[in-house]
Amino acid sequence: MNTQSGTQAKRTANEAQDSTAVRTLARFGFAANGLVHLLIGGIALGIAGGGGGEADQTGALAALAAQPGGVFVLWVCAVGLLGLALWGALEVFLVSPGESTAETWGKRAKEAAKAIVYAALGVTTLRFALGGSSSSSQSSESASAQVLQAPGGVVLLVIAGLAVLVVGGVFVYRGVSKKFQKNIATPAGTAGTVVTWLGIVGYAAKGVVLAVLGVLIIIAAVTHDPSQAGGLDEALKTLVELPFGVALLSGVAVGLIAYGAFCFARARWPRL
Repeated sequence: MNTQSGTQAKRTANEAQDSTAVRTLARFGFAANGLVHLLIGGIALGIAGGGGGEADQTGALAALAAQPGGVFVLWVCAVGLLGLALWGALEVFLVSPGESTAETWGKRAKEAAKAIVYAALGVTTLRFALGGSSSSSQSSESASAQVLQAPGGVVLLVIAGLAVLVVGGVFVYRGVSKKFQKNIATPAGTAGTVVTWLGIVGYAAKGVVLAVLGVLIIIAAVTHDPSQAGGLDEALKTLVELPFGVALLSGVAVGLIAYGAFCFARARWPRL
């Protein structure tokens, strides 16, 4: 891409991001992401108390679809999440140049990855809004099985697991270091204190879950057993099997609820 076309692409992306429509969709997307995490945390808390359920995105969406007016809410969430994916895609063109070309492209890759995650969740939400269903755990196991069958599949799956593990570590770091504050216009006073603590606890909890998920993916690769890579639900239920597992899962569940609440705060006080 030459300088002139690159400048034009950046200008177009900036104009699109500044539009009221895209900003509104992004805020709805943050709220939708918050709702999903609130539900996942609630389901996980129920599992810690001896209940059942699938504590992941599909379990949360299925629970929402079963509620009165749930389909309408799913439609709103789907549109918001896809809008947030669009926001992230535009952000790829607007990242600040790094000290090197590699750093710049690394930033772009990070924004692209976030956009893909939001798009995937948006499409899944849309599927539930249309009356369909799916299972994150089964999808993860199926994907892992296909990777293991490919040449060099074990290595690829280990790399994927390490990547998820690193992302989990990044979430924990962003939580304890309060790096998340650059993404939200934190209000003053008591509200700001509450939002900050929601971010600290929420990011740390999500990081723990992602780290466990990364370890499970690595175990699936090493043991050639794709059933080990069961997704978020499997990661949360694995915590119960650890010493003091019920207390640990309960703490993480509360943390996921905190993360969901933080996402709502980000929708209310966004830094776009």
